[in-house]
Amino acid sequence: MSPILHGEFDDAVIVITGSTRGIGAEIARRFAVEGGAVVVSGRSDSQGEKIVTDIQDAGGTADFVSADLRNPDDIHRLVHQTVDQFGRIDVLVNNAAVQTETSVTEATIEDWTRIVETNFRAYWLTVKHAVEHMPEGSSVVNVSSNHAHHTMPRMFPYNAVKAGIEGMTRAMALDLGKLGIRANAVTPGWVRVDRTEQELSKEEEEHLQNIHPVGRIGEPEDIAGTVLWLASDDAAFVTGSSILVDGGRGAVMQDDTMAQYQNS
Repeated sequence: MSPILHGEFDDAVIVITGSTRGIGAEIARRFAVEGGAVVVSGRSDSQGEKIVTDIQDAGGTADFVSADLRNPDDIHRLVHQTVDQFGRIDVLVNNAAVQTETSVTEATIEDWTRIVETNFRAYWLTVKHAVEHMPEGSSVVNVSSNHAHHTMPRMFPYNAVKAGIEGMTRAMALDLGKLGIRANAVTPGWVRVDRTEQELSKEEEEHLQNIHPVGRIGEPEDIAGTVLWLASDDAAFVTGSSILVDGGRGAVMQDDTMAQYQNS
């Protein structure tokens, strides 16, 4: 993908959690295209090193730090290894997440703990450790989900935590504002990643396309573009906000009406 922000992130240092695949990997690639030094992180060394190699082969700057964000020591090491190598952090993107398919009554303590520690506590701890190394003008972008607003059965506690991320983002915006650091959230809808491609039949994907006003589901590039804008100087007066990036899905009241209209 060609640069669109004209070197906005030249010499900037960007940390993206959960960036060994999917949306996180695309965010890493986009920041690198725009001139940033990117720190890819995740639990898979092989996938992380592949993303780094792809970025470097394209002329970008990247490094990989293996991190399981359920482990607070790994979060501390991710931050300090980045600072040891690059000197600071200009943009922190909290993206790492896992998902459950359990209901309120089915979920176990283990389900709850895994989701809360990975998808919620890690967002807070990463910012807590990183903020002392983030200069004025830096930015935090938290990746939430449209499940924060509208959800489906058996998505608990994933949906509850995603709603919590938006509240956490507002708290971060207030507390970090006095340091000159902005905090915002991106709220993706349906996005084509490995998991959705494996789970969706051709018929199911056609149905999803028909209930989106833009006529398709999202691509990782759609989310990456919004993350880069929020981290850029063009969004210098934006903090404490959550941007829904869902192809208009949240504006639809009746799916059948939308599908009939798309096919008329």
